[in-house]
Order: sequence, then C-alpha cells, then structure tokens
Amino acid sequence: MAGSIEVRDLRVERGSFVLEVPRLSVRPREVFAILGSTGSGKTVLMESIAGAFLLDGGCILLDGKDVESLPVQQRHLGILYQDYALFPHMTVRENIAYGLRMSGCPPRERDERVQAMLSLFDIGHLAERYPGIISGGESQRTALARALVLEPEILLLDEPFNGLDPEGTRAMRNLIVRLNQTLGVTVVISSHVLDQLDRVATRFGVIAEGRMVREMTSEQVQAECGDSLRVRTVDPARSLALMEEAFPQATLRALPDGSLSVTGDYDAAAVSRLLHDADQTVLELNPVRRDIEDYFVELMEGGARGAAGVVSGEEGGARHV
Repeated sequence: MAGSIEVRDLRVERGSFVLEVPRLSVRPREVFAILGSTGSGKTVLMESIAGAFLLDGGCILLDGKDVESLPVQQRHLGILYQDYALFPHMTVRENIAYGLRMSGCPPRERDERVQAMLSLFDIGHLAERYPGIISGGESQRTALARALVLEPEILLLDEPFNGLDPEGTRAMRNLIVRLNQTLGVTVVISSHVLDQLDRVATRFGVIAEGRMVREMTSEQVQAECGDSLRVRTVDPARSLALMEEAFPQATLRALPDGSLSVTGDYDAAAVSRLLHDADQTVLELNPVRRDIEDYFVELMEGGARGAAGVVSGEEGGARHV
C-alpha cells in the first residue's frame, strides 16, 4: 500500500558509529515519531530510509520495493533535513524546482507547481533570492516547499521543530496534521522535542546509541503515562515481590531513588492492606501522574545504558545523528 516503510535487519556504519535496527514498520498514512537524543542515530536512520547511501546490511522497503534498487524519482519520498540543505548557488525558486527538473517534469508544469509552493508557504517575494540572505524560518519553508513540490507519499522531517518560535512551532504542527489527514501523506518525524510529538504522532520509536529500543502506539504511551501509585518502603525488594504476586496484571517498576511505581490493574487500598499485613514499613504511598517527557527520557537513557557495552562513538560527517 502506498506510503509504507519496512526496515529489516538494517546495519549502517558511519565512521565509528554503527546503526542497527532489526525491524521497523511504518504504516501508510500514519505519523511515526523517532525519538532520541543528539547522536543517537535518528538522522542516520532517516537518511537510510531516503536512500542517501548504501547500507552495510539488511534492507529498507518503500511500498514493498528495496530503496537501493529504486531510482530517486520513483521513491515518492520527500525529506526535510535539520540544516535544510539548500543549494547556496540556486535561488529559492530554483531550489524548489530542482527535484522536478531532475525528474524530467515538463517546464510549464514545473513552473506551475513551483508557483503553487511559493504561494502555499508565502515565500513568493523570496523567489529570486539566494539562501544566504534569507532567515532560518524562510529557509525551512523553502526546504519544505522543495520536498512537497514532488507530491511525495512519504515525508521525512528531521528535527522540524528546531529553532522555531511558538508561532512557527504551531504552524509546523498544523502542517503535519494537514498533510497527513487531508492529503494522506505518511509522515516520519525525528526529534528530541517531546512536548510537540505527542500531539501529532500516532506511533513512536525510541532510539538510543544506534539501537531501536522500543516501539509503541500513542494509546500505549498514554496508558503508561497514566495514573500510577508511588510506593516507598524500608524493604523495597520484599515489597516488590509481594505486589508482583498479589497483582499479576499490574505493571511494577523499581525506580532509581528506591521507590516503586505501580501502574495498570491495581487498587491503592489493596496495596496498602497487603503491605501492612506483611509488616512492611510504608514510608510513602501516593498516587501520581507520570510526565510524558520524563517517560521518554527514561526510555532513551535506559536504552543508552543497555547499548553502552555494544556500541560507542559518534558519527562522522557534517550532520548530527
């Protein structure tokens, strides 16, 4: 189906940095967010999907076809780089037209489509200017216009919220929703700006130290960030064992500060009774709501610790990973 992405046993080596993604699937017409800190491998993964370089292992399928065997004009894919990657020797108009010209689009149709993008992004007055003399926001709109003029089925956005003021952030968020819901474009976003992604994404993948450590739906995120019970006792190991046996449907986690977190199917009064009857000295037993940003940071840091013994180093090259 148009707009699908499938990653199988991916391995990419960039200098001393290694990206390995055993499996990743992006469904047609969804907004998939790739979360990770700077240097985690987000950009390498995005560029791999775009077919920017040869893979060292595995494959990436766009609509069931291997990206490495597809000519650029048949990938039906647009990408916004975090540094925009505009050609400095081309005007704004020429930058937007570049992909159409390379794909052999007839001149009249090319001019019409470029003009439509200039109008859509309100940059017609910049058409004959060069990237070096326009602002960062204007550069981003130009780069987006260049990606969208190709009418892609898949749009890759690398750190699209970087450097935007509140108005620009809201405009970008609304554009993502409109492209996805109105035009049916599959959108993949890589970012570390967590407070924006949970407003637009339908599924999430967390990447750390070149490893995809978790995939989840927005519903799973909301469930895991829902109400929980914070428990602190004198003997947390014994308390954890008691609660695991008594509440098998609940999710229990030992937190770094020695407290315990209980989510899912549990009853606070029953937890209190259980610990009291087992002579556990309870220091704290309070309901809390987990912050979504803290949740993703925990996942990223946990994934980084898990991968630390496997891979280290930074990516070579000009762009952040």
